[in-house]
Formats: sequence, C-alpha cells, structure tokens
Amino acid sequence: MRILAIESSCDETAAAVVEDGRTVLSSVVASQIETHQKYGGVVPELASREHMRAITPVVDEALTRAGIAWSELDAVACTYGPGLLGALLVGVTYAKAICKARGLPLIAVNHLEGHIHAVVLEHPQTALPALALIVSGGHTHLYHVRGDFEYELISRTRDDAAGEAYDKVAKLLGFPYPGGPILDKLAPYGDPHGVRFTRANMKGNALDFSFSGLKTAVLRWTEAHPIADEIAARRRLGSGTTVEEWLAVTPTATRNLIASFQQTVIDELLSRIGKLAAEHPVESVIITGGVACNAGLRQAAAQSRFGVPIYFPTPGLSTDNAAMIGAAAFRKFRAGDFAGMDLRAKASLAL
Repeated sequence: MRILAIESSCDETAAAVVEDGRTVLSSVVASQIETHQKYGGVVPELASREHMRAITPVVDEALTRAGIAWSELDAVACTYGPGLLGALLVGVTYAKAICKARGLPLIAVNHLEGHIHAVVLEHPQTALPALALIVSGGHTHLYHVRGDFEYELISRTRDDAAGEAYDKVAKLLGFPYPGGPILDKLAPYGDPHGVRFTRANMKGNALDFSFSGLKTAVLRWTEAHPIADEIAARRRLGSGTTVEEWLAVTPTATRNLIASFQQTVIDELLSRIGKLAAEHPVESVIITGGVACNAGLRQAAAQSRFGVPIYFPTPGLSTDNAAMIGAAAFRKFRAGDFAGMDLRAKASLAL
C-alpha cells in the first residue's frame, strides 16, 4: 500500500512515498531557511510563495526517488493543520488536485499526529499507552496516547513554544536564524548553573508550559551586562560559522547564560514527563518535533529515570517531513478514514 504524502505546514515543502506505513521509499524536503534568514524568522506570506514554487518539483522528485509511477499510488495524504494557513492551503489544494485528476482517495493528517508517528515509524516496538511530548518551534504539547492512538492533551505552552524561545534568545544574542541548533552546540561550553533562572509557576494546570518569562529574563541579563560589542561581532558572522568561530566571539559569561538557558528549558520539559510518568501507567515515552534534535535534551532524557523506554526519532524525522505524514495516513487508510474534496486547511487544528 503506497501513499504519497505532502507536508507544508510551515517553512518546509516536503513529499514522501511510504509503503504500508513502515517503509519510506522516498523523502524529499525543500527548506526555506535562506528565504527567512534575513528576517530572523518565518514570514508567512513568503512561506506560501515558496511552497507554491517548490511543491511540483518536490513531489516529482519524491516519485522519482521511489521509482514508481502515478498509477502505482494507492492514496494521497496531506497535512491540513495545525500550521500557517497560507502554507497549509498550498499542500491541501495540491493534494486535492492530484486526487481529483488521478481518482485517488485523499487522507487528511494532523501535523502533530504525524510527529508522533515519526517515532512509531522508526520504532515499531513503541508500546502504548505512552506519554508523547511534541516540542518544536511552533508547538510544545504533552499528550497521553492511549491504545489505538487515542489522544488526550495533558498540557501545552501558554505562550512561546520551546523552539520559538530558543530562536528568539539566539536572535537576541546576535546569532542567525535558526539559532536553536547553535545554542545547543555552544551550551556544553558553559556552566548550566552559571545563571539562575526562576522556574515558571503555573496557575490552573500546573503541568502547562511557559517560556516567555525565561526569554524576558535573558533580555534583562543582556541589558545588565556590557555585551553590545560581542553581539555585533556575532551578527557579522553568518550561516556556516563553525563552533570554534562562535566561541571566539562568545565570552565565558555569555556561554554560561546559554548553558543555563538550555538547562532550564530541558528541566521544564522533562520535569512534566517525570510527574506524569509517576502518576499515569504508561509503557513508553515519546519525544518528537524539531527540538527533539537537541543533543542536550536527548542526553538528559537518557539519564532520566522514568521507568519506561524513551524514544526519539532520528534528526531527519524530527523536523518537519512528509514521511511521518505518510506513516500516520496508513492507519487512516486501513480504517477507511478518507477526506472529501471539501477538505479545508485549519491553522489551529487540535489533536
């Protein structure tokens, strides 16, 4: 059973062919980082235009790499939310057009469910029920995943997503977009206890996340320290800069700030999982999304004592991709859960 999957929820145009929900025959991703880099973040209107420019060659390349013809496809799947509305519309409209022209069934997939299936795709031994933390530039959600993939949202961020906080702090310190991976590489060179940050005390649902206060605390630190020259030096550097070059323009005090920021984010994420794992009888923990690439998070999770196996996707399936959409779509295909030609993109779609 071969499914062509399309993902266009944010700033990456992706297509993949997935067989039987388990075998990735091809996975193609066209990144827009260079387009958005000069603005320090994703510009929705530009993202939509880049998706329109890239989607046909990306889909064609996915079929070519898979070595199959249109006639060998059994269905087309697409992300229909959550995400940037204009970006989602490109993928949804393109998928509907293919289905109309080729007489193929259409499968609508929630982007967040795709991230969870990125783990299951690579680790079919993942046992349910599970706790699933989806953490990226746009999402920080914690779910209880019951049998047959039924989802209960336990907590989410009330403001910035964790990945968004990383990129904003990096921009504040003079690093280029996306800055999260740079901070992760520099964090081991600082003292994770060098700067004390106050942990968020959430009213209502104590398991919810909040990162805007941490981001503001970093801003206050920069205002209290004479680092304008080093920020200017980092801004003169660009993508392709090595860790050694970043360290040369990042003094010890700032390295300690970066390490402490990362440690605080990791503690916030893992502490929620620890509390829930002790209260809920689960068989495994899933950590997925773009921030799942973070080496510090992976190392800390490996050292945590949750009492159950912890699964991460490989970096290529952690960030936005279409293979995860194809994996999630296979279960819907078997259940006969198809979408109609009236399918609409939903920017704030819940899981």
